[in-house]
Amino acid sequence: MLPSPVPNLDKIPCNTDALIVGGGPSGLAAAIALRQHGIDCTVVEARPPAIDKACGEGLMPDAREVLAQLGIHLTCADGQPFRGIQFANATHSVQARFPDGEGLGVRRPHLHALLAARAEALGARLLWESHIQLPSKAAAQVALVNGQPVRYRWLIGADGQASTVRSWAGLDAARWQSVRYGFRTHYRVDTSCLDAVEVHWGRRGQLYLTPVAPDCICVAYLSRDAHSGRTDWLAEFPHVARRLAGHDGLEAITQQRGAVSATCRLRRVTRDHVALIGDASGSVDSITGEGLALSFRQSLALADALSTNSLAAYESAHRRIVRLPHAMGALMLTLDRWPSFQARSICTLAATPEFFQGMLHAHIGTRSLPSVLLRYGPGFIRDLLNIDAQPAAQTSFVSDMSAM
Repeated sequence: MLPSPVPNLDKIPCNTDALIVGGGPSGLAAAIALRQHGIDCTVVEARPPAIDKACGEGLMPDAREVLAQLGIHLTCADGQPFRGIQFANATHSVQARFPDGEGLGVRRPHLHALLAARAEALGARLLWESHIQLPSKAAAQVALVNGQPVRYRWLIGADGQASTVRSWAGLDAARWQSVRYGFRTHYRVDTSCLDAVEVHWGRRGQLYLTPVAPDCICVAYLSRDAHSGRTDWLAEFPHVARRLAGHDGLEAITQQRGAVSATCRLRRVTRDHVALIGDASGSVDSITGEGLALSFRQSLALADALSTNSLAAYESAHRRIVRLPHAMGALMLTLDRWPSFQARSICTLAATPEFFQGMLHAHIGTRSLPSVLLRYGPGFIRDLLNIDAQPAAQTSFVSDMSAM
């Protein structure tokens, strides 16, 4: 029997400025940003492209802006636009529009293919279906890629929540705040009337509806229960299931995929010649919808830092980048932990949509969170303490941009 050929031998360099472990969106964004600074880089990924992952697939306007800085300009041809966010439970709903621009629902494999094409066009080496072996920490800055030695100046860990690079570099010290489980399926649905990402709140989790094509919707369910899935969300949100099914029934067009959604804050994301990016550098719960945007911002900050040979600058920038998403995530996870508080909060938000609008502005960075809380927080708390959490009638509000 002939031995199996070793992949990518002709592409493996002897030397590279940055060796990036992980070819998901974080690793590819890092490669793009580095190449925009003229920094040589090589990406090593064990899986073949295009890589999929269970996620909500909605990119808000701020994420699209950062992608544009990486040279990827998304249009309606890449997905389905949406103009805001809606929170709803069984009795109330409140919707807010983005202050400027539109979000876009984009299938994850398509986004990955765009990132890979951009990175390759800029001259990054992409080694798919390849494996890396890291020697002892005392060794020189050399790794084995498919058995071939590669010398590097910087090692970039973009290999996800269970990062091998993070453990190898001794950067695992972290404070885990929340672990939840996500499940995603696509259904054939007419999305022409869906102009917002809908977040439906139940007692055990949240259901996310994101339009990703004129005839396709991404349905993601997040819960603390690892055994939750399609059956559970259908039972917990029967009104949503009936609405999606319409007259023709609910037709799944992709198999269900699952993933862990975790909140993790690391004490450090750099050490010596090693830097972490994306989920390898800590993560926010998927409830924020900011995971990809964080990775893209981190890639730009990392490239700026490496262009000046200063990982200390990236360490500082990383702390600044994750501060707001962690704060917003903590606020929203409070609603997840306390269903009765969640019911009262959404009822109060429906009665004070200007506060919800302000929070969306803060979430995407067009207003400061302290200013929004200072202006609307006292009134929200007053109404929260006084409002009946179990109203008889359903009320729906749509925020008026002119109120801001």
